[in-house]
Amino acid sequence: KKHLAFVQQVLDSAVAEKAVAGASCLVFQGGKEQGYFDSGMADIARGKKFRRDTICRMYSMTKPVTSAAVWSLVEEGRLELGDELSRYLPEFAGMQVCDGWKVGSAARAMTIRDLLNMTSGLSYGGAQDEAHRQTSLLLDEMNAAVGGDAPITTQDFVRRLAAVPLGFEPGTDYEYGLSADVLGAVVEKVTGMSYGEYLRIRFFEPLGMEDTAFFVPAEKRDRLAEEYARTADGELAVYDRPNLGVAYRAEKSPVFESGGAGLLSTADDYMKFCRMLLSGGRFGRKQILKERTVQHLRTQHISAAVQRCFDARMPHLSGYSYGSLCRILVEPAQSRMLGSAGEFGWDGWLGTFMLVDPANDLALVYLMQRTDCGLTPMSCRIKNIVYAAL
Repeated sequence: KKHLAFVQQVLDSAVAEKAVAGASCLVFQGGKEQGYFDSGMADIARGKKFRRDTICRMYSMTKPVTSAAVWSLVEEGRLELGDELSRYLPEFAGMQVCDGWKVGSAARAMTIRDLLNMTSGLSYGGAQDEAHRQTSLLLDEMNAAVGGDAPITTQDFVRRLAAVPLGFEPGTDYEYGLSADVLGAVVEKVTGMSYGEYLRIRFFEPLGMEDTAFFVPAEKRDRLAEEYARTADGELAVYDRPNLGVAYRAEKSPVFESGGAGLLSTADDYMKFCRMLLSGGRFGRKQILKERTVQHLRTQHISAAVQRCFDARMPHLSGYSYGSLCRILVEPAQSRMLGSAGEFGWDGWLGTFMLVDPANDLALVYLMQRTDCGLTPMSCRIKNIVYAAL
């Protein structure tokens, strides 16, 4: 615990250097909380400090939750990894695939496994070929529609995305993209519920995650952190625009509940989810997921050929593999951070970071709210401190 005090120094320095407005970190190990730290402001203009009940936009830290949701349906026999996506979302039958700027028919159908492993051919857009160009146009449309009179629903999203060609043949490459959002739509189709309702009943209520949802109700809005961007002169400015079809204000239940980026949560709430995974699916006396299911969720799933693609596309994650929407440490000596084999987790666009390490009975949640961050120097330093303290 004494060594963990260095975490506070990292947070304080990040705030002083205006790398973040505020941040928090929660460490759980050996069945108990080992340390909680925070620094700075959740909302500079309103003078609100960053606290452990501060509600943050998780962005891509939504993905491990979506993975758990999919695996819950697998363990109940309602879904199979090898199922073709078109079985649940017929719009995805007969997909087209890009070869540069040429478009032709895909050699095989996309499966649930492809979506879980980001080997689907779906992306987050770009300009390098027709697939990426059309994806960018779709995301621009979704952002423009947020908060308007005709927002794009989950069904609209699926229909429009299915008309966009894939960036590569399913299963042959790795690309981080909209796969988890499509999985959210699959969960809706299989369960007959909205995605948020299924997560609430299956995970959030049993885990006591009272502050986790796809929007923030009026009575909790004073706890919602502001979202900041770093300006060219090194200052922090409020960033008040939607991203990936996710509303900035998150005032009401959205018609598109993004399985890849839509959840909001707190350090304590998200730690409950991590503790469940850490305990082989158990939380207190409740078995949320079966132990074997969690073992599969935290296992590397991509092939050796796709691993080479992952290494090329994600050089900051050297030493890691991928599976079930999570990074999984397979070669600790190759990683830029201290860690142990089998540790898994993910991060988010606003710098949020989580990991679960069964070998060391450890879970870590780090929260901040600055755009275009992902894996930050702060989360790397904090991870090093925590592992050195073990």
